[in-house]
Amino acid sequence: MRQATRDAVRRASRRAMSRAVSQAGERSAARSRADEGFAMSSPVALMSAAAVVLAGVAYLVTDPEVTEPDQVALAAGPAPVERKVVMEAMEVEPTIKRGEIYVSVYNNSNITGLAGTTAQRIVTAGWQVVGSDNWYGTIPATTIYYPEQLKDAAMLLSKDLGIERVLPAVDPMLMDRLTLILTSDFA
Repeated sequence: MRQATRDAVRRASRRAMSRAVSQAGERSAARSRADEGFAMSSPVALMSAAAVVLAGVAYLVTDPEVTEPDQVALAAGPAPVERKVVMEAMEVEPTIKRGEIYVSVYNNSNITGLAGTTAQRIVTAGWQVVGSDNWYGTIPATTIYYPEQLKDAAMLLSKDLGIERVLPAVDPMLMDRLTLILTSDFA
């Protein structure tokens, strides 16, 4: 049925175009010099008009089943992608275990018992205090001294106590522990 309708439309459009072309040819041949002022449509314009008419007819005659929403093929969503996850072990610096780090506490101020009370505070924070005493010499401010291998532990102790001055250990300090020398600015 659809094929017969399409064939009929094609035949009708061919006839219309051939009529338009032949009429345009007859008119131009039959024209006399008296008709020179009369503007005649060109065959190209007539064919264009015929093509527009045929396109309108073809639009109206097309199969309505193709445009129905339930017949239109729906595009499927993207295919599920399986992502390959590779987990690699990262090197993590070892955490500082306060109880395994030795700390010596020294008082370099005129405040009696400053080293002992601070040592108790350090033990409460989880550090291992191995001694407290007086320091003889001049230290400008409360300082934590560390051997190179305990630098991270010294930074952690400085955070625990709120001490800003942290320096590498010097002789005669022992190189297996942190050395805390307190001055009157710490009290």
